[in-house]
Amino acid sequence: MKLESLFLFALMLAFAPTIQAQSPPPAEPVANPARPTVATPATLTPVGYLQFETGFLGASHSSEFSSRYSLNEVVKLSVASRLELVGQMEPVAHSTLNGISANNAWDLYVGAQAVLYQGAGAKPTMAANYFYHVYDDGASSLDIESPTHQAELLASADVKGFHYDANVFFTELEQGPIRRAQFGQTISIAHPITQKITLAGELWHFTQPFERGNTIGNLWAVSYAQSKQLVFDAGFNKGLTGTSTRWEVFVGFTYLLPHRLWKSH
Repeated sequence: MKLESLFLFALMLAFAPTIQAQSPPPAEPVANPARPTVATPATLTPVGYLQFETGFLGASHSSEFSSRYSLNEVVKLSVASRLELVGQMEPVAHSTLNGISANNAWDLYVGAQAVLYQGAGAKPTMAANYFYHVYDDGASSLDIESPTHQAELLASADVKGFHYDANVFFTELEQGPIRRAQFGQTISIAHPITQKITLAGELWHFTQPFERGNTIGNLWAVSYAQSKQLVFDAGFNKGLTGTSTRWEVFVGFTYLLPHRLWKSH
């Protein structure tokens, strides 16, 4: 029995390196873009990886401006499988109204998103998020305005080759001492055209409490996955009501840093 035990132990030592070498390598992290649609995915970015969503937006014909150009940046970091920290900023915004130009900088929101139910396939993933407007430089606003507080309920799923992201918004707007609630809904549906190219269409609606109206828009975008970590996008949005921004065009990219900030356990 001792000889048999020694023989089995020797075999285990001999084959251990081979077994270890055949174990599958860790999965390559994949970016989870939220841009350029109004809707945000309920799913989160890979845990421990920084994701940057960078873009340029040009808009024309609104009640607050005749033209507007801005850079925007969103930084995301999932600290757990169900919790993601988010920073959203507008480093530069230039607008004109009645021949008068204005330059603004560093509009900043901070917040977090939590997964409430982890779905798969046609079963939707459900999530909620909250954002607080930390700094407002007074830049002119798009149709969604610039809420002081913003909360969302989110759902995402894949159904018969189509992916959808649906959001419901609850926000608080301020004009001087007056505060009013704003509500919004949006649904984005995307479908891959090729292995790397995806087409997305979206319909969204927000109330306009200070104007006693509603703004509705129709957005179309195309994205190109250069790699699992880098996705380029471009598209446009058309306002469908008299109080909506008439046109918006945008271009940008999402980049997931391929190096984890801390070791996984």
